[in-house]
Amino acid sequence: MGRFFFIPRRLHFQPMTQAQTLARIRELTEALTEHNHRYYILDNPTISDAGYDALLRELQDLENQFPELKQADSPTQRVGSRPLSGFDQLTHSIPMLSLSNAMDEEELISFDTRVRKDLEIEQLDYVVEPKLDGLGVELIYVDGLFTAGSTRGDGFTGENITQNLRTLKTLPLRLRDDSLAIPSYLEVRGEVFMGHQDFDHLNQRQLDQGKQSFANPRNAAAGSLRQLDSKITASRNLLINLYAPGRIDNFSVDSHMDLIQALKDWGFPVNDQYELCPDIEAVIQFHRKLESKRENLEYDIDGTVSKVNRLDYQNRLGIRSRSPRWAIAGKFKARQEITKILSIVPSVGRTGAITPVANLEPVHLGGVMVARATLHNQDEIDRKDVREGDTVVVQRAGDVIPEVVKAILEKRPEGSHAYTIPDRCPACDGHVIRLEGDAKHYCQNISCPAQIKGRIEHFVAKRCMDIDGFGTKLVAQLVDTGLISSIADIYSLELEQLASLERMADKSALNVLEAIDSSKSVDLWRLVHGLGIRNVGEHISKVIANKYGSLTAMGKATVEDLEATHEIGPIVARGLVEFFRDSDNLVILDKLAEHGLNPTIDVSSRSEGMLSGLSFVFTGKLEHFNRDSARVLVESLGGASANSISKKTDYLVAGPGAGSKMEKATKLGVIILTEDEFRRMVGAE
Repeated sequence: MGRFFFIPRRLHFQPMTQAQTLARIRELTEALTEHNHRYYILDNPTISDAGYDALLRELQDLENQFPELKQADSPTQRVGSRPLSGFDQLTHSIPMLSLSNAMDEEELISFDTRVRKDLEIEQLDYVVEPKLDGLGVELIYVDGLFTAGSTRGDGFTGENITQNLRTLKTLPLRLRDDSLAIPSYLEVRGEVFMGHQDFDHLNQRQLDQGKQSFANPRNAAAGSLRQLDSKITASRNLLINLYAPGRIDNFSVDSHMDLIQALKDWGFPVNDQYELCPDIEAVIQFHRKLESKRENLEYDIDGTVSKVNRLDYQNRLGIRSRSPRWAIAGKFKARQEITKILSIVPSVGRTGAITPVANLEPVHLGGVMVARATLHNQDEIDRKDVREGDTVVVQRAGDVIPEVVKAILEKRPEGSHAYTIPDRCPACDGHVIRLEGDAKHYCQNISCPAQIKGRIEHFVAKRCMDIDGFGTKLVAQLVDTGLISSIADIYSLELEQLASLERMADKSALNVLEAIDSSKSVDLWRLVHGLGIRNVGEHISKVIANKYGSLTAMGKATVEDLEATHEIGPIVARGLVEFFRDSDNLVILDKLAEHGLNPTIDVSSRSEGMLSGLSFVFTGKLEHFNRDSARVLVESLGGASANSISKKTDYLVAGPGAGSKMEKATKLGVIILTEDEFRRMVGAE
């Protein structure tokens, strides 16, 4: 049965020495920690509730008498501490990435096909886990002791919620070391959530106290975990499951299954609904199995997560800018209801995308009241033949975004008319276009008032211009008061204007102005990303910045020039050309340049590198490089690197285990190098 603790409350006929008190505190801390693990993790208690409470009261009494002897992992910390005035920020050592989604089984199969092609193997095993519907967090342990925890935030920086996380009864404050080495530093990621029964009880308490109830368990968990008063968090029965690593020092495993076992051995709660699947067919079967069990679980899940099991394969596959290439979220079929479309209106998004939105008779759907649903684009409206006045089936796509599935034609009112997206922007009367091959209609005017708040928020964000202190509320104040109406206006702001805003003191205003001024020296790719050009995210911004070196050069590029650039396809190319042709956009760029925002990159040195004009592909196992470092080296020497063989490829660098790429390279006459030959070529020996 393992360790068994029964420590009776001591009868003290004479005062204990400090050494005796410390020994007793440690004894009680260890015993209570073990009882917590048996009760919450193993579901195998070896002490009554009354016996546990007696030990906890004794520990509290001793800590109150000798606060300096309180242990860092004391179970008494789970009751909450004094309220905070706000949350500090914690930066993640390794970004907490989001997952790409597979909305059906065909997309899971496509994911598997791509992954096996990139790895050049015929079969691949995956670990499939439930996708919990909660709040993502990261925990940090130093020498086995819980020291800090944060929310996911934007993936790079989260809120420091250490005090609240300590109150979770299933979270170990110190790692168990019965059979496993303890890392000197451990970051572990997971999900905090709330069970259905606890959610119902919480909502009943809220109503009894005259407070607003929560819409669903996820909102309740997120709200509870972000309380400034941790005693409130402690009063709500939050659960946590751990499932992913961040940074780990002095410890390693070979597979995700090994990691799950390590998490269990350290005392972490791990969801038991997971399975090792030998191929994608088994993944799909398990996905179906979990979906059938969904309604009978005591907590919400909205899909599955499939991860490549071998960690060396994960490293070879790498990541995109915001998501790993070795994992995917398989979404369950959406829940559906029937309601009526009252009207259809065009909505203008941050990038100018015109999205038709259906105003609905409100209906309960997946735990929330839905009154609006997306109709996506004109093609979808035409395909589904959805009209105003129609009775329709609606669902929450991926359990998140409400959408119209189909119209019930038998209930269509007489005299209804097909809906067409207008050719003028409903917000600014600007010209609306639809590029060939693009599903969306767009307003081309980046100063469109419907876009401006979202565009400014994107422009000042951390992964763009990184203007500290320029948050959503400040953007709203500045736009609503008429102080700014475009991203260029940010650089015309004066101290008096900022200081006159509500809750903006002189010191805060000065800090914002300093941050604005500092942003004038950012890298070119950040400015390109901040402009919010359609389909141009962080990665593509870096690609075109490195290729052209300035906004002026980008503006002169043709569709053909852009399409010849690795990783830029026809839709991105046409969108870039259209952006730099628009006269309103050029006015904004000229204003930015007048304010000193015209960063450049010297691309001449890149073109003069020893690998200038040459394209490389890497395959198989490399001994001296991983694929990312090899690509960085090639690009630093003026060359280009790609993932797949084509007629444009000059060299294939092949290590042991090379497969289909070798065959294709041979057919196309591509020169094949060993890793040592490549190293000699670049002088890396």
